[in-house]
Amino acid sequence: MSGEQAVDASTPVPPPPAAARTTGVHRGRSVIRRWILLGIGTVGFGLAALVVATAIGTAAGLSATLLGLVVATIPLGIVVPTFMWLDRFEAEPTRYLVRAFLWGALIAVLIAMTLNTAGQLVLWGSIPDDESLALTAVFVAPFVEEAAKGAFVLLVWRLAKREFDGVTDGMVYAGVTAAGFAFTENIQYLAIAWVEHGQDGLTATFVGRCLLSPFAHPMFTICTGIGIGVAATSRRGPVRVLAPLGGFLIAVIAHAVWNLAAVSGGEGLFAVYLLVEIPLFLAFLGFVVWARRREGRLIGQFLHAYADAGWLSSAEVSMLASMPKRREARHWARLNGGRAALRSMEDFQDAASELALLRRRMHHSAADAHALAEERELLDILARRRREFAGQVL
Repeated sequence: MSGEQAVDASTPVPPPPAAARTTGVHRGRSVIRRWILLGIGTVGFGLAALVVATAIGTAAGLSATLLGLVVATIPLGIVVPTFMWLDRFEAEPTRYLVRAFLWGALIAVLIAMTLNTAGQLVLWGSIPDDESLALTAVFVAPFVEEAAKGAFVLLVWRLAKREFDGVTDGMVYAGVTAAGFAFTENIQYLAIAWVEHGQDGLTATFVGRCLLSPFAHPMFTICTGIGIGVAATSRRGPVRVLAPLGGFLIAVIAHAVWNLAAVSGGEGLFAVYLLVEIPLFLAFLGFVVWARRREGRLIGQFLHAYADAGWLSSAEVSMLASMPKRREARHWARLNGGRAALRSMEDFQDAASELALLRRRMHHSAADAHALAEERELLDILARRRREFAGQVL
């Protein structure tokens, strides 16, 4: 690794001088810019929520929509914690995860509603409604919905590179976005099932969508997330284009196969679920576990240079590369230094994870021009947080 890209393993880097830090004027402009963007986002999500709620309410009625809303929250208690568990080593900012969920639940759903309906009318307008719905579900919806969901992951990678460190982040953003999409879609299906078939229809839809296949949308979309994650850590131009495209096409194919089985119904649906979806789900769970363990190993690998330079001890690197040891360290800090020490330890661990993954991006020449300043800032945070929790414990 070039000395211009990262810390020299033999020479600790001092904190950045005060003169190089952001001035008050620039901080003021940054705050104004954040508030403007927050306002735009709030208005955008609010308008999308109004349109989506109106569309579902018109089709199913207010009471059925509210019932669907309540019931659709149940699978969220399974799906979202899974991706939060995956995100433990280097947690993504809460504001980004909230935006991911809202994008999936509102923006992606609105895009899908519009383009799926347009596709049905334009491509299959001359055939009976049942047939056009089936054809749209298999040949239009997978492309539209996976593009709408995957767009958020692509935006995070391109516009917030500091918060996107590779495959695990791609999976987390894709999974949370897809969870939001499935949430709104479940509201719609549950509400319509209640209106058309009463309690039996609601129960059957709940079992089929919320209990037997709550991870369907996340499993499709994480293929796109993995592809974007591979691109984010590659220095080769073709990979940075082909990996996201390949992940997206796999997501579309998997989605289309599932929709084909759903519209076929009966034995076809059961066969696909038993022979395809269950093995894929088990593979998905195995991959999630592997991805989390891999991130721990990467953190340990890329922190060793800082241990050699004296910024970390070998024991700290070992602790930071293991989630059980991280929990032990937080428990130790809380037991011996109270809540203040616990917060310092948590910040220490988070900064170390960001530092390791930043160094990994730098190693792959995938970091931006501000990476060196960010590296120095993270090293400064490590030193200050260590002093804090050590002083509070002593």
